[in-house]
Amino acid sequence: MEDSQKQLFCKPEIPFTGSLQGGLQEGKSVIVIGKILPEVKGFHVNLLCGDDIALHFNPHYDDGPAYVVLNTFQNSSWGTEERKHESPILQGKPFILQILVTNQTYKVLVDGKHFMDYIHRIPITGVNTISVNEMVDLDFIAYQKPEVVPNKTLIKNRLQPGKDIVIYGLPNPDCKRIEMNFRHRYGIAFHYLSYFNENEVVCNTFENGVWGKEERSGGVPFKKDELFKVTISCDKEKYTVFVNDQQAHTYKHRFAKLEDIDVFEIYGDLQLIFVKPL
Repeated sequence: MEDSQKQLFCKPEIPFTGSLQGGLQEGKSVIVIGKILPEVKGFHVNLLCGDDIALHFNPHYDDGPAYVVLNTFQNSSWGTEERKHESPILQGKPFILQILVTNQTYKVLVDGKHFMDYIHRIPITGVNTISVNEMVDLDFIAYQKPEVVPNKTLIKNRLQPGKDIVIYGLPNPDCKRIEMNFRHRYGIAFHYLSYFNENEVVCNTFENGVWGKEERSGGVPFKKDELFKVTISCDKEKYTVFVNDQQAHTYKHRFAKLEDIDVFEIYGDLQLIFVKPL
C-alpha cells in the first residue's frame, strides 16, 4: 500500500490526541497497537467529533470479570451503554484494536478477530480526531484502508542499513504458506517462505533469472489462526527476522546493492493487518 494511503503515529506519548487526515471515511480503519499496563482498571479509545465522542471504547478491569463498554457522548450527555461481558484485551498483554468504518456501523476487531459492531449515533462526516488515555503503552496508531494480500509496499528512499519493516498478520486456519520478499527491479534480494505443512522455512535470492541455493530450516515461527508480529531488520551484512520479538532467522546478503531494493511484498494464506517500513 502506498504511504499516501496511510497515516501513522509511531510510539505516541500518552495521553494521546491526534487528528485523522481527511476525517473519518467509510472503508478505512483506525488501528491501535499496544499493551495495557498491568494492574490498570481500564483504558479508553475515543473517536471525537468536536466536543462529542462518536465512539467510546472502554475495557474495564475491576474486581470482577473484565468487560467492555461502548457508548456515545453527545450534547453534553452519555447515551445508552452497550456492554460486552468479556474482554479479548488482557492486562499486561499486547493487542491490536481495529475499528473498521462502514456506512452503518463501526466494526470492532481485536487481534484480527471480530469482536462486535456498533451502530453510528453521530454521522461519521464530522469525526476527525482520536484520543487514547494514559493506561496503555502504544506502539502505533494507524489510519488506513484495509491491507490486501498479495500486498506490495514501496520502501521510501530504498532499503538501507538500520531500516526495519514491521508486519502484523493472522495466518488463516488452513494456512499452507506465507511468503515475504524484498524486491528490486531485476529480482528478489531476500525471499522468506514458510511452509506450514512441512514445518519448514526457506530463504533464498532470485537474481539474473535464477534462484540461488536454498537455506532451509525446520520450525515455522507462525501458528495458524494466531496473531503475529514480524520485524525484519537490515544491517550491512544480513537480514534478521524477529517473530513476536524473538529472533527467528538470519540471512546474509547475497545482493549487496541495498539502495536498489524498493519493494516489500507479501503473499499467502493470511489476514494482513499492518505493514510498514520504519
